[in-house]
Amino acid sequence: QVQLVESGGGLVQAGGSLRLSCAASGNIFSINTMGWYRQAPGKQRELVVTITSGGSTNYADSVKGRFTNSRDNAKNTVYLQMNSLKPEDTAVYYCNVRVRSYNSYGLRDYWGQGTQVSVSS
Repeated sequence: QVQLVESGGGLVQAGGSLRLSCAASGNIFSINTMGWYRQAPGKQRELVVTITSGGSTNYADSVKGRFTNSRDNAKNTVYLQMNSLKPEDTAVYYCNVRVRSYNSYGLRDYWGQGTQVSVSS
């Protein structure tokens, strides 16, 4: 089993910054992709950004130039630096990791518990 612990959400004014982190632990042989998704009230969960083990990133157009995703492979941790936040960034942010576990074939997705990000105008 793999556990994810997220931290760093909160309330900020428009134009402000927040940094999210997500640490993975447990039965981890290797981690493929790590990333963030978000879900606003009444909307479907959407991709924010993913990052591969080699550091390649894929950002949603809505956050390009404002959000930066990074990962520390030694700590199995992924970070999301969010700058120039807008009210439309308000959502619950979920960490996602794709893991290969010991004594297991294939990859499996795990999700964090979610952290609320609220941006006031």
